[in-house]
Amino acid sequence: MKAVTWQGRRDVRVEDVPDPRIEEPTDAVIRVTSSGLCGSDLHLYEVLGPFMTPGDILGHEPLGVVEEVGSAVTDLSVGDRVVVPFQISCGSCWMCDRDLYSQCETTQVRDQGKGAALFGYSAMYGQVPGGQAEYLRVPLASSTAVRVEHGPSDDRFVYLSDVLPTAYQALEYAAVPDGGTLLVLGLGPIGQMVSRLAVHRGVRVIGVDLVDDRLARAAAHGAEVIDSREGHVGDRVRDLTAGRGPESVVDAVGMEAHGSPVAQAAHTVVGVLPDVLSKPLMEHVGVDRLAALTTAIDAVQRGGTISLSGVYGGAADPLPMLELFDKQVQLRMGQANVRRWIPDLLPLVQDPSDPLDVEGFATHHVPLDEAPSAYAMFQRKADGAQKILFRP
Repeated sequence: MKAVTWQGRRDVRVEDVPDPRIEEPTDAVIRVTSSGLCGSDLHLYEVLGPFMTPGDILGHEPLGVVEEVGSAVTDLSVGDRVVVPFQISCGSCWMCDRDLYSQCETTQVRDQGKGAALFGYSAMYGQVPGGQAEYLRVPLASSTAVRVEHGPSDDRFVYLSDVLPTAYQALEYAAVPDGGTLLVLGLGPIGQMVSRLAVHRGVRVIGVDLVDDRLARAAAHGAEVIDSREGHVGDRVRDLTAGRGPESVVDAVGMEAHGSPVAQAAHTVVGVLPDVLSKPLMEHVGVDRLAALTTAIDAVQRGGTISLSGVYGGAADPLPMLELFDKQVQLRMGQANVRRWIPDLLPLVQDPSDPLDVEGFATHHVPLDEAPSAYAMFQRKADGAQKILFRP
């Protein structure tokens, strides 16, 4: 089959690789019909290379059709259409019973000290082949894959793999009170979807970014927007919220380096150092800049809540603990517990009126063969690329 493989920093290639097969009775193999390119994939493209091996298959946002099932898979059948959450979970351990699927005790990557194994996401999370491919082996298929109906377009369901549950959990964790204001920092795919979900609930949303296309898109879907290039974000948000700031903030930026020469330099250093040096630098020193998080801490109302959905890998900057303590800020964060939220989200994506405009969410649909140029375009934020779906 053809698959998108990692070969080095900013080097992905579409190669012929062995077809996946049933390896355990609990496996299924699906034929992938759509697979998303995620902002988290750019972390592998840029800075998480020390945890990658040339030939690793990328991608963790697949939708497809079941081609084969193992003997222990009783609730999926050949021909079923399924969306596959980015994390692999058993559905029955102590953590899964508490809806903490991202911490599944059956698939935890203990040798790396990490939570549940993820598709297509480096040795840190199990080095499981990903879904930017023509076919995908799904371990623990009965508890991982989710059956969806045939008929509606792939764009209706593919975002249930990651974007929608991640955004939904970020919004839930933000705990916006009735009549409150939500500040969304970063208007990439997750920030855009957080904004749409919040607007759908009737929440006042203020979105912040520095990319014109992203600001325009959020504004078109009901958010007030602030260009972070045009002045101090905290002061401008307070001006819009009676001087207090928003009750809730979602940081949907994470490990990017816009506007931070120090962090950009750290990303570059990690990318060129030998793995034996760059791995501990990444894990124990960090390559993050915390500009978005410190902006959230500055902007949030006293007694408010900050929800982190952006991925952080360490800390290159000190965390302002005194300010957090003094302002009595609540912090919530973590990988989305995808299966926890899908029952809440299915009615929204099945609604004929498409209230979240998932049909129009992708800016680009491209063949798998165009993956190298799609990664480069997404990384540069060129051609209005805000969400890319591959059609294997």
